[in-house]
Formats: sequence, C-alpha cells, structure tokens
Amino acid sequence: MANSTSFDRAASRTGCGQRRPRAWIGVVTFAAELPTVELAIKGHRLVAEVAANDSTRMTGLMNRFSLRPDHGMLFVFREAQPQAFWMKNTYVPLSIAFIGSDGTILNIEDMAPLTETTHPSQGPARYALEMKKGWFDQQGIKSGDSVAGLEKAPKATE
Repeated sequence: MANSTSFDRAASRTGCGQRRPRAWIGVVTFAAELPTVELAIKGHRLVAEVAANDSTRMTGLMNRFSLRPDHGMLFVFREAQPQAFWMKNTYVPLSIAFIGSDGTILNIEDMAPLTETTHPSQGPARYALEMKKGWFDQQGIKSGDSVAGLEKAPKATE
C-alpha cells in the first residue's frame, strides 16, 4: 500500500497536488466524451464523434493532437444553410466534407492546421464531416457521393 509521501509525489505528478510542474501549464482538458455514430461512404466505414450543439460545434477538434484511423467528427446543424469552417487552435491537418440534408456530399476541402482561413460549403449543408487530411481522397470519395447512417446521429439541439 502506498504511504502518504508516495501518494503526495504521485498527486503532484498528475496535477492533483498543489505543486504543478511547468509542463502542466496550459494543458487542455476535454469535456465528457461526445456521442458517436457509425457512418459509411462508398462501403468505407468510419466512426464520428457528434457535435450537435453550439458549444461542441464551436470547439470541434480544437486542441487535439491526433485522430484514430477511420475516426472523425460529424457536425450536425438544425437546418441546411451555407457553412464555413476554420482551423484556429486545431493541430491535426483535416479534410472536411460538407453534406446536404439528403446525405449527398456537396464539396470536400483540405484544411491546414492552425490557420484562420475559412473553408465554405458549396451550398446549404446540414452536416459537416471532418477526417484526417486526405482520408476522403484515399478512399476515392468525392462530391456527389452519399453518406449512410446520418439518420442515426443525434439531432442538433441549438
């Protein structure tokens, strides 16, 4: 059993104690896990975290340093309308597919990390799907392809 001295040392290393090493300054913590949905495009399956309210859509994939293979984030909006995304505080290079209400991909854009360049949809988008940069191209997915499984995603709440 650990004694109080070793517990205090462990607590200070994990940020639980009062002393915090310099390396912990600026560490970002994430909210509770987001719901996920399984989607398929041209037979390629993926798992997407779902951002369905203003808070989760604003945060998106900011301050993350990696994505698992075949994992991404699905942004769900209450209604289809022109959308635009940027990469402020986003460290992972991403590709984004803007998707209409009927599940058809409107356009796909590659986005460089840590930039404030806006990437707009080419029409009213009800969904946006972010994946690692190049994922759509590697799977042969392009504008006009359909995304299956969107109906299983949580509905937008805000």
